[in-house]
Amino acid sequence: MSDLRETAMTSKAWPFEEARRLLKRYKQGAPEKGCVLFETGYGPSGLPHIGTFGEVARTTMVKRAFEALSDIPTKLICFSDDLDGMRKVPSNVPNPEALQDYLQCPLTTVPDPFGEYPSFGEYNNAMLRRFLDTFGFEYEFYSARDFYRSGQFDEILKRAVDNYDAVMAIMLKSLREERQQTYSIFLPLHPETGRVLYVPMKKVCAETYAVTFDDEDGKEWTLPVTGGNVKLQWKPDFGARWAALGVDFEMYGKEHATNEKIYDAICRALGGRAPEHFSYELFLDENGQKISKSSGNGVSIDEWLTYAPTESLAYFMYQKPKTAKRMHFDVIPKAYDEYHQQLRAYPGQELKAQLNNPVWHIHGGDVPESTLIVPFAMMLNLASVSGAEDKEALWGFIRRYAPDATAETHPDLDQAAGFAVRYFNDFVKPTRMHRVPTDQEREALEALKAELEAYDGPIEDEALQSVVYAVGRERFDPLRGWFTTLYEVLLGASQGPRFGGFIALYGVPETIALIDKALAGELV
Repeated sequence: MSDLRETAMTSKAWPFEEARRLLKRYKQGAPEKGCVLFETGYGPSGLPHIGTFGEVARTTMVKRAFEALSDIPTKLICFSDDLDGMRKVPSNVPNPEALQDYLQCPLTTVPDPFGEYPSFGEYNNAMLRRFLDTFGFEYEFYSARDFYRSGQFDEILKRAVDNYDAVMAIMLKSLREERQQTYSIFLPLHPETGRVLYVPMKKVCAETYAVTFDDEDGKEWTLPVTGGNVKLQWKPDFGARWAALGVDFEMYGKEHATNEKIYDAICRALGGRAPEHFSYELFLDENGQKISKSSGNGVSIDEWLTYAPTESLAYFMYQKPKTAKRMHFDVIPKAYDEYHQQLRAYPGQELKAQLNNPVWHIHGGDVPESTLIVPFAMMLNLASVSGAEDKEALWGFIRRYAPDATAETHPDLDQAAGFAVRYFNDFVKPTRMHRVPTDQEREALEALKAELEAYDGPIEDEALQSVVYAVGRERFDPLRGWFTTLYEVLLGASQGPRFGGFIALYGVPETIALIDKALAGELV
């Protein structure tokens, strides 16, 4: 056994813990289907959001961890439930009123409000695939519409007919008495309107594998369950899909956790083996509300990528998946900098620590070197005080701080400079609020200015930080009040960087001039 595999067998990183649980399923070797199958589901009822990406990213992390533990081949499926009926019109699309007549129609028959694809379902599928492809995920895309219509699901639908009473019994136990009277695991697609019908079955025939029902107007129909004429309700569909494909691992949000036993029981009733599960906590917007595809609250995939690279988003997803995460724009700088902190730590770590490092799981063990020598948060502050309108303005300061750095030798730094200007102008600048210093703070700032004017030491972070500390220690207890003064009076923010590093980057004369402006009230 290699050192990597041996160390991974005891790693406490959550993807390895999940992978070891999965490995126990196949102690005797590869499954009959030839691979261990990972699945993620996607409901294309609205534009893809970060929660969707998080599910695929985290599943990929478990898949990579499994590949480090075993030689059994793996495969990841991204399954889109695009045959679902549109239950409500999303509010974040152009001309939503034009979609009103398509309620309960499969998403793949609803017109694309953006006018780019044959249907709304296909538009949302394309948006999901575009991002997954951009990030470099290895996956196979499955469409529920194609899966049902092509006959790939016919065998499991026939089994659902053969075991109709058993599957219905599983479902009925979970329903209120009123709902039990009209419930069926089968949802026919109306032959004329195409709508997904939520109607009770008058007959389920095991000889012909057909169902008989009345539509909303009382007209009786008989349809075969095969060939895309009928789909399964979402809970039976979950379990049936597991049985049909032989899914070994699927993770989902905690809203599905209460239905886990139902999904498992249906999978077994249809002759399948229930997969291993992982339930993660939800993503919340700035108000603590669950992020929703249809309402478009929270941060979208494209919005995150406007201000930070994909790897920072993957880092955010890795952290504590069983803890609810507040997902707003202000989490981006912290995730950005922490990701690069972990990159810088990785080369000097022992193998055990490397396997516990999020960047191993983000990059599948092929961890790049960080060239971000100035933290993103520092560049935001630099953009703030310098009024930089483009990244070249920031590079003017960076070159003085690190003369040998170029966009070619430090691509992470160049990328971050562009992101910082964008983030500053959109989020920091509109909310920046400087204040006038108190008498005590004014005296301290004047002292700092005097120390900087007399300073003839090296223009280095730690040396300048010592100067800042010395001024503060004489006048503030606790010292936190001094740094709050620097941030609020000079930077117009409630928090900020190590100030010695900021001075080294911005420049000693420039910092002196900034203090003069603050003392003169010009920043307020």
